[in-house]
Amino acid sequence: MSFEFAQGDAPPPGRIPRATRKRSTAMPPYQTLAPHQLPLAPPSPRLETRPPIKPRIPFTAPASTQNSTDSATGIREARLWSENGWTARVIKNEDDDGWAVEIRRDNKSEPLLLAPWNTDHDLRNPRPLDQSAFNGLVKTASEIQQRHEQQIHARLHKRLTVSTADSQWEVTLEIVPDEYEAHALLTAFDEHGELITQERVAPDFKLTAAVAQTWIESDFRHPGRDES
Repeated sequence: MSFEFAQGDAPPPGRIPRATRKRSTAMPPYQTLAPHQLPLAPPSPRLETRPPIKPRIPFTAPASTQNSTDSATGIREARLWSENGWTARVIKNEDDDGWAVEIRRDNKSEPLLLAPWNTDHDLRNPRPLDQSAFNGLVKTASEIQQRHEQQIHARLHKRLTVSTADSQWEVTLEIVPDEYEAHALLTAFDEHGELITQERVAPDFKLTAAVAQTWIESDFRHPGRDES
């Protein structure tokens, strides 16, 4: 039995050499472990989050607290007292060497009351204002204001009841104190309160019972009415 080998690079007859095998590098222990046996990765450092720092804003007190007075507390001084829309002020009396007190509404330029004011124990300085004195001044000034308003209303609004042969009438006169076109409105109402007629008359029109009756009986024609 004979064996024939190919010529060239073929090995010579005899023992077949063993192929060299590279020695593998040892794997780290954890690569040979099962996934559930792998060591846990060290926890990453926790980053602390802080809220942004807000700039400090200097505190500013409201306007009502910056001043010593406001709508609730008002002013309480020896010569000046203001409360609830009224202001009392102690001033020098222009007629003599004494003192006077004036009180006015806050929305009015002229005082409603101007009266003499007593001096203190030293007989030189004015008696200081207090709550009781202020309340008394307000009460007096309120009564003056009320009477003044009633007088104005009575001057600007007049109402008469006139009886004729067959009915009873209400006649009113309302003066409109306009700066440029002052006038008055003469109005007649029947006994049921229904407005019958209204005419524009002069602001100095004099309404009396006789004038009203003549106006009604003449079928509301009166020579004193304003034809403009």
